[in-house]
Amino acid sequence: MVEMSQMTKNLSRKNSKGFVVKMRFLHKRSQAEKANSIFWYRYFKWLLWFSLSSYFFVSFLITRSSNPIKPTSFSLPKHSFSRALIESQHPITHPGLLNGMKVYVYNLPPKYNNDWLKNPRCKNHLFASEVAIHKALLTSQFRTLDPSEADFFFVPVYVSCNFSTVNGFPAIGHARALISSAVQLISSEHSFWNRSRGSDHVFVASHDYGACFHAMEDVAMAEGIPKFMQNSIVLQTFGVKYKHPCQEVENVVIPPYISPENVKSTLAKSPVNGRRDIFAFFRGKMEVHPKNISGRFYSKRVRTEILRKYGGDRRFYLKRHRFAGYQSEIVRSVFCLCPLGWAPWSPRLVESVALGCVPVIIADGIRLPFESSVNWPEISLTVREKDVGKLGAILEHVARTNLTAIQRNMWDPATRRALLYSDPMEDGDATWQVLNELSLRLSRSHKRVSSV
Repeated sequence: MVEMSQMTKNLSRKNSKGFVVKMRFLHKRSQAEKANSIFWYRYFKWLLWFSLSSYFFVSFLITRSSNPIKPTSFSLPKHSFSRALIESQHPITHPGLLNGMKVYVYNLPPKYNNDWLKNPRCKNHLFASEVAIHKALLTSQFRTLDPSEADFFFVPVYVSCNFSTVNGFPAIGHARALISSAVQLISSEHSFWNRSRGSDHVFVASHDYGACFHAMEDVAMAEGIPKFMQNSIVLQTFGVKYKHPCQEVENVVIPPYISPENVKSTLAKSPVNGRRDIFAFFRGKMEVHPKNISGRFYSKRVRTEILRKYGGDRRFYLKRHRFAGYQSEIVRSVFCLCPLGWAPWSPRLVESVALGCVPVIIADGIRLPFESSVNWPEISLTVREKDVGKLGAILEHVARTNLTAIQRNMWDPATRRALLYSDPMEDGDATWQVLNELSLRLSRSHKRVSSV
C-alpha cells in the first residue's frame, strides 16, 4: 500500500513536470509568433511610407523639369548720374512691395540741385530732407528709368541751400521762381506733367510753412501755395490739424533732416539706455522780452514762459545759446522740451526720439511726421500751450507712473529708423516711409487710372 502510494506520487510528480515543460514550450512559441507579427507590421508600414515618399518625390521632379525656375536677373541700365551723387547699382526689385509702385526721378540741369551742393551745409542742415530724399531715390529699388512705367514723378529742386550772409539761415525768396522754372522745363520737354496736370508729381518743401515758401506765417498765409503746385503732392515738415492755407494741397508730413551719422556717433559714446542725469532739457531761443512782429510774438510767448517759470528750477536744464555738442546733452536727459518757434514743428522732435529722450511737444494742433506709422502717443508727451506753467507737475507725474513704458516704446530701433534718412535707403527709414505714404495714394497715378 505504501509502495502503491509512493508510485502514485512519483507518477504525479512526473506528470506535473511534463505539464510545466509543455507550458513553457507553448509560452515560448507564443512569444515567437508575437515577435514575428510585429516584425511584419513594421515592415509593411515602412514599405508603405517608402512607396508614398517615392511617388511624391518623382512627381515633384517631373513638375520641376517641365516648369524650370529661372534665376532672378537684372541688368544695370546706363545712366549718367549727377556729379555730386553716388552712382551705384539698383538692388534686386520685389514687384509686390508697396503695391509694385515705381517712381521716376527727373534728371534736371544742375542749377536746380547739384550746383547748390557746393556749399557742404546744403546736405546737412535741418531743411536737407530735399537732398536726402532725392539721393535715396536715385539708388532705390522703387526707381524706374522708364517714365512710362512710373506711378509718380519726383521733381528734385533744392530751394533751402541759399543761406543768408546776415544770419546764416536759409533764404527762400527765390523758391517760387526756381520751382516754376523747373515745372516749365519738364512740361515743355515731357508729356507727363500735362496729362495729369501735375497730380502724380512730387515736390519737397521742408521749410517753416511748407510750400507757402515764407518764414513768417502771416506772409506765408497771404501768399499761399503757388498755383502751379496746388494739384501736386508736397512732402513738407509743416502740418497742423486745423484748416491752414499752407497745407491746402495733397501733402505728407515728413521729419526734418537730422544727420544719422551724428546720431550714431553720439550713441556710440552714450548708449540710449545709459544714465540720464538731466530731468528736463531745452536749449534754444528763449526771449526774455519777446518782440511784437506784425502782431505776433515768437513761440506765442511759450518759450518766454518756460524761462520765466523754470529758469531757476534745478530740475530744468535751460540754455539760451547755441552749443555744437548739444546732442550730448539730449542723450543725458529724461525729458526734452519741444516748444513751437515761429512754426509748430521742430528738429528737436526727431533728435529727442533718436537719442532716447522723451519729447515733450508744446505746439497746439501740430501734425507729426508719419502718424500712420509712428505711434507718437506711445513715445511722447503733449502739453497744451496754456498749461506750460504746470509743466513741472506734469513731468513729475509721468516720471512716477508710465515713464518706463514710454521709454521702452521709444527705444525701439524701428522708431528711430523711421525718422532718419539713411544713405542708402533702408527698409523702414524716413525715405521708405515717404514711399509707403505715396503707395497709399496710387489713385493719383495716371498709369494706374488709365489702365483700369
